[in-house]
Amino acid sequence: MSFDIDISEEAGVRYLHFGSDWIQGAMRIARPWALELEYTREMMAALLLRPGAAWPRRALVIGLGAGSVSKFLYRHRPEMCQTVVEIEPAVVAAAHHHFRLPDDPHRLAIKIGDGAQYVMKPRQMLDLILVDGFDPDARSGDLDTLPFYLNCRARLGRQGLMVCNLLSRRKDFRASIDRIREAFEGRILAFPSCDSGNAIAFAAVGDPVELALNELKASARELKKETGLNLLPTLSRLEQSSRCPGGILRL
Repeated sequence: MSFDIDISEEAGVRYLHFGSDWIQGAMRIARPWALELEYTREMMAALLLRPGAAWPRRALVIGLGAGSVSKFLYRHRPEMCQTVVEIEPAVVAAAHHHFRLPDDPHRLAIKIGDGAQYVMKPRQMLDLILVDGFDPDARSGDLDTLPFYLNCRARLGRQGLMVCNLLSRRKDFRASIDRIREAFEGRILAFPSCDSGNAIAFAAVGDPVELALNELKASARELKKETGLNLLPTLSRLEQSSRCPGGILRL
């Protein structure tokens, strides 16, 4: 696979494109460690579902883009080791040259390859898998299939979470959510879709997640204090969506 890599800038924000108008990543130049795009912020809600600075210790990121999520975790979870699998070498080069991706193979190992094939091979168990891989036409291909989700589930440990960025021109994610639900035996929560057309889905294995919205809001305030990331608007949208019966998030 080969992409045309385009970089644009507007109003202090640098964007990554794969030869089309679809935005594949963004960085506010004055705040290179911050999460500029709403969907990347919502992916980090995983940190509220398994609260505590000791989680995650091992993470896998499939699809690098501008490296926003990887940079955020690198900065704010210094004890964590992450592996990033990216199919296109030019994307890795762009993330280093234009988006300030750190060069630290010990804590941030970059692998060139196919994410769907990578999770097929048994390796160390993981705490967190983040899936955000698309081609130039915003299609996820094998990264949105039942076998892929089953392989992800097999790679997760006792407190494991998988987080997927789902993108649809029609904002219809039902087929993807059904595949994740089958792979994770019903343990899935899909956040309401963003204005951009992205929806973030969380799936869990092992220890159950059962958190009151008030607990989540307290954790969100603490996370904001520590990192600058404000997830309170995300929790408000979740609360209004009636996806937490009785004010309890269960996963």
